[in-house]
Amino acid sequence: MKLFLLLGSLLGFLGVALGAFGAHILKTRLSPEMFTIFQTGIKYHLFHASILLIVGLLAKIMGTSDWLQWSGWLFFAGIIIFSGSLYILSILGLTFLGAITPIGGMAFLLGWIFLFVHVLTSKQ
Repeated sequence: MKLFLLLGSLLGFLGVALGAFGAHILKTRLSPEMFTIFQTGIKYHLFHASILLIVGLLAKIMGTSDWLQWSGWLFFAGIIIFSGSLYILSILGLTFLGAITPIGGMAFLLGWIFLFVHVLTSKQ
């Protein structure tokens, strides 16, 4: 699906921009612990933005399915919830957001399972 290629590209750009912002501005302003949390958000953000590109390419190569579409949306939600909550937690110190971070992690896990089922059940 073209939409996942667009989202993956946009989120990849945003991940690099946020990474640069962290390395050049936040590194000296955050505690080492908070900077590590920020970097964890960047790592998962960029990795799953790349996976969104793969989901888009798989849709073009193998054809799409509900499993693949859900996989893409779960990866997208994971980036927003998991990485987003870590960004806000580390920059603003809103520690209660740590309670929603696992929801984003679960979205990532389900995205991987749905991707697996798509490939397993694909006729190609």
